[in-house]
Amino acid sequence: YGVHCVTCHGQSGTEGPYDVLVGTEPWEDWPGTRSIGGYWPYATTLYDFISRAMPQLTPGILTPDQSYAVIAYILNLNGIIPDDAVMNAETLPAVVMPARDRFVVDDRQGGPEVR
Repeated sequence: YGVHCVTCHGQSGTEGPYDVLVGTEPWEDWPGTRSIGGYWPYATTLYDFISRAMPQLTPGILTPDQSYAVIAYILNLNGIIPDDAVMNAETLPAVVMPARDRFVVDDRQGGPEVR
């Protein structure tokens, strides 16, 4: 985090020119910020996004272990996991995000005609 993320998100995840990462209230600074603790419904989507799109200037350079470490740090800053939690492919899907129940399941049936 200190090498690749701090410039854009700040040391505590609340500063910087880009999205605030720390917070638990939904739509904290809406319409601007959707923090990890207040918006993201699943921890696994963090892995997908961080491993593919971060860091912004050099996306995709993080190794899987680095991606898991960054996610663990961010989740810990949000108070979602403890300091000593180990994050990997087995433990990440078990993380229950605070915003999980704030989303409605899309149970529509059909294809292109459903909008």
